[in-house]
Amino acid sequence: MRDLPYLTDSSIQKFIESALLEDVGPGDYSSLSSIPANQPGEAQLLIKEEGVIAGLELAEMIFKQFDPSLEVESILKDGDEVQKGDIGLRVKGKAISILTTERLVLNCMQRMSGIATKTHQLNKLISHTKAKLMDTRKTTPNFRMMEKWAVVLGGGINHRFALYDMVMLKDNHVDFAGGIEKAILSTKSYLEANQLNLKIEVETRNLEEVEEVLRVGGIDYIMLDNMDYPTMRKAVEMVNGQYPLEASGGITEETLKDVAECGVDFISVGALTHQVKSLDISLKAM
Repeated sequence: MRDLPYLTDSSIQKFIESALLEDVGPGDYSSLSSIPANQPGEAQLLIKEEGVIAGLELAEMIFKQFDPSLEVESILKDGDEVQKGDIGLRVKGKAISILTTERLVLNCMQRMSGIATKTHQLNKLISHTKAKLMDTRKTTPNFRMMEKWAVVLGGGINHRFALYDMVMLKDNHVDFAGGIEKAILSTKSYLEANQLNLKIEVETRNLEEVEEVLRVGGIDYIMLDNMDYPTMRKAVEMVNGQYPLEASGGITEETLKDVAECGVDFISVGALTHQVKSLDISLKAM
C-alpha cells in the first residue's frame, strides 16, 4: 500500500528521523546504562484486542533506520483483521536497539491501527451503497501522513492531503470572496495564471447554493455541508450526476448509513482521525 503519492521513501525517512530525535535525542540512557552493548535480544509484537492492524511496514522501517542490523520478520500484513493474542512481527538483534525503538514503533502502530479499525467498522455500515468513506485534514500535526495511510489500510480513501494539492472553496472562502460565482471565477483565473492543474471543490450550504454552482460550472466536486436528509436527497436529484457529491459536516456512526443512502458519492468523516481510540498493542521480549 505504498502507491500513495505522499508515501515516498524520503518523506517516511524524514518522519522517522524527526520522531527518533524527539524521543531518543542524544541517547536512550536507560538502556545504554543497564544493558551490555552487544547483548542480543528478541521481541514480538503482541496484539491485545480485536481490530485491523496498520503500521507493520512502518515499524520495520523504524527498526532498520535506527539499526540496519536488526532482523524483522513480519507475520501479519498491514490491513489484516486481528484478534487478541495474534503476533504481528518479530524483531531480533541488539537488545538496546530494540528497546530504544520500542515506544516509537508502538506509538505509531497503536494509533494507525486504531484509525484502520474505525475506518473498517464504518465502511461496513455503508457497504451496500455506492458511497466511499473519506478522511479530512483534521489530523495530528506532523503525523498526517501516517494517519491518512492508516485510513487507506482500513479500506477508506484519502481526501486532499494538504492545502496545496486541491482547491476547496469552503463557506468562509465563498463569503470572503463575495459569493460562489466570484469565488469560482477568481479561483479559475488564479489557477490559469499560475499554471496550476488542481481539482476544485465547492462547499454548499443549501439548495440555492447548489443551484448556483451548477449555473456557474467549471468545477470538479460539490460538497453538501450539514444538510438534512431530505435536502441532501433533493441536491442529489438536482445535480443528477453532473458532478460527484461529497457529504460532510458532523456525520457520526449513527447517521452515516442514512447519509450514504441519500445517494452521495463520498462521505468525509473527520472522526476517523481525530476521535479514535488506539488499538492495544505491546512489544514483549522473548
